[in-house]
Amino acid sequence: MLPERLTEWMENDWLRSTDAAFAALLAEQGGETDETVLLLAAIVSRQVADGHIRLNLTDVYPANDGPLAWLASLDPTDLEQTLLKSENIWADVSEPTHTGTQPLVWDKPYLYLRRYWANEQRIKAALTARLQASAIEVPGLRERLDTLFPPADEQPNWQRVACALASRSRFTLITGGPGTGKTRTVLRILGLLQATRHDTHPGQPLRIRLAAPTGKAAARLGESISAEIDALPLPETVRKAIPQEPVTLHRLLGPRPNSRLFRHNRQNPLHADVVVVDEASMIDQELTARLLDALRPDTTLILLGDKDQLAAVEAGAVLGELCEGADAGNYSQATAQWLAETTGDDVSPWQNETGTEVHQHIVKLRKSHRFNHDSGIGALAEAIRLEQNEQVNTLLQDSDSSTGLLELRHPLDNRLETAAVAGYRGYLETLQQKRPSQSDSAQITRWAREVIIASRQYQVLAVIRNGPLGVSGLNERIAKSLKAEGLISKDRGWYEGRLVMVTRNDYELDLMNGDVGICLSVQLPGEEEPRLRVAFEQTDKRMRFFLPSRLQSVESVFAMTVHKSQGSEFNKVLVVLPETMPSQHRREVLYTAVTRARDSSWIARVLS
Repeated sequence: MLPERLTEWMENDWLRSTDAAFAALLAEQGGETDETVLLLAAIVSRQVADGHIRLNLTDVYPANDGPLAWLASLDPTDLEQTLLKSENIWADVSEPTHTGTQPLVWDKPYLYLRRYWANEQRIKAALTARLQASAIEVPGLRERLDTLFPPADEQPNWQRVACALASRSRFTLITGGPGTGKTRTVLRILGLLQATRHDTHPGQPLRIRLAAPTGKAAARLGESISAEIDALPLPETVRKAIPQEPVTLHRLLGPRPNSRLFRHNRQNPLHADVVVVDEASMIDQELTARLLDALRPDTTLILLGDKDQLAAVEAGAVLGELCEGADAGNYSQATAQWLAETTGDDVSPWQNETGTEVHQHIVKLRKSHRFNHDSGIGALAEAIRLEQNEQVNTLLQDSDSSTGLLELRHPLDNRLETAAVAGYRGYLETLQQKRPSQSDSAQITRWAREVIIASRQYQVLAVIRNGPLGVSGLNERIAKSLKAEGLISKDRGWYEGRLVMVTRNDYELDLMNGDVGICLSVQLPGEEEPRLRVAFEQTDKRMRFFLPSRLQSVESVFAMTVHKSQGSEFNKVLVVLPETMPSQHRREVLYTAVTRARDSSWIARVLS
């Protein structure tokens, strides 16, 4: 019998049926009889669902009622004895020769599900080894940096600092908001490393691999590098040795069919000297562990990401945890002195002797070149990041056209549809007006690419999935309105102009979760009449066309969740808030949403 308290928590939606099922499994298969252990097991399971890999048993912030209030009421001494007596909890974590088989692990003061504790240990061990590796000496580093970063008034130049620190380490993490130059910085790091290799080992360039969590993020990374590589002040032979075609992280590691495992692991590491992973905030704990497992000890790992963005959907905000303290820098005196001597940059205001070893390998880029913090999207994003709610409201009511508030009278207010139709009209008109006059493959490819590019100018983002203000409701409403305007012929099934997103990796078709395509009526050479095909632009710029019947896991994406928008960038976004905004990750959700836009970011919400 499960504790009555567990049933009460489920009835109040504090726990899920899955959490109760885990407690039941512990009782039935593990023989657990202690009510406290069963309740704790259910709470830990719920924590994982909320993105947390562990439960702190001693530092609890109780609500008025529910699981955390119950946990806060327990006597610490009694709780410790209960944990030590349970045969389903492994508490002897100090013994390195025994890993145990119990489903729960107590690593004081935290309680874990075993898989997440094990992943955490693997990540810690791998990063510690990289942080403790001997520093790499780059000959003529100061001169090389001066070539890559001409003199400027900016002090310190955080991009140059990042480049210098990355040149001497097997691990570097570069964080920063939109437009702070993360890609520009990593391109210069790769140029520095490849130029050094060219001088010391002619004809033996570094093997560099570029990756990102999703196809969209990989495509954006490739586009950014391709756009800037010609301006890199280095010899052509060096520039040509820098890859411009990133892949998804799953593709990089080589997934095994019907398995959580990858082809590349400790026994079969990646053949790479440098691995760069963009949008690292989207990588969960398990994938981070798998990535580190797949790297040789002498492979340089560079992570890029915005620490203030939403964490991964799965549990474990690894980048966020690593970046704790990044705002303050927390550089040691030794690091600050080395930078002053090597780059001429003064980071002493960000010096703190309490900083950890990992802080010496993290750089936060602080200057946005896309928009500043004094106006428009930049100001709104900064106010959201700092949780300045009054300032957020003021900015949304301001006359700046780059931000604004669409006030809805009720959830079904058709002002939403009016705004969406105006936003999506452009790509649908491009579809019709630029349609090729003949069935020529090259013309069809150019047309499809032009339509896809036009479709990225505008995007509706939603916080929730269900209801009239969720993804499902919005997609249905927008499709109906586009049909009523004569911009599409149907609003259900497959039709020309339908935007779709892949929702599950399809390794047979080489389409990844998050890839966005558009349904077009295409008449290929040799065909008697047009047929509907879904066009996708791959990370290598190739256009691929699929019959709709071949796509097994796709959904319309006139509206997408904020989570799915990570790694994407649009000219304009409309962020649709639900009537009741979930408190969990509220700041990160809004920050991520408004910073998906380059030109304008509006928020739609129902008047309270």
